[in-house]
Amino acid sequence: MRRSLITAGIAVLAFPGLALAAEAGTAGGWIGPFAVIAAGVGMAIASGLCGLGQGRAVAAAVEAMGRQPGAAARIQTALIIGLALIESLAIYVLVVAMILLFVQPIK
Repeated sequence: MRRSLITAGIAVLAFPGLALAAEAGTAGGWIGPFAVIAAGVGMAIASGLCGLGQGRAVAAAVEAMGRQPGAAARIQTALIIGLALIESLAIYVLVVAMILLFVQPIK
């Protein structure tokens, strides 16, 4: 295993010209449509998983508040921080999707 990884690493470092040998216009027609598909699929997966995560977090927080009403303020603070961190995933994916859509325009 280690030997094959070393061999692959040497091959990558030894032949960088192969990656740069393609002409500039050969794959240009396909990048735009695939960027749109990748942005849409990525945003759909991130939004769905963020929604599931937020639902589970809120359900657990409400259950914890029901069991210990005296700790509701601390639970609510932790919940809000957790929801902000969960939502940041969707925002990061949105930024990447915008980069995919606007850096390589559809032709």
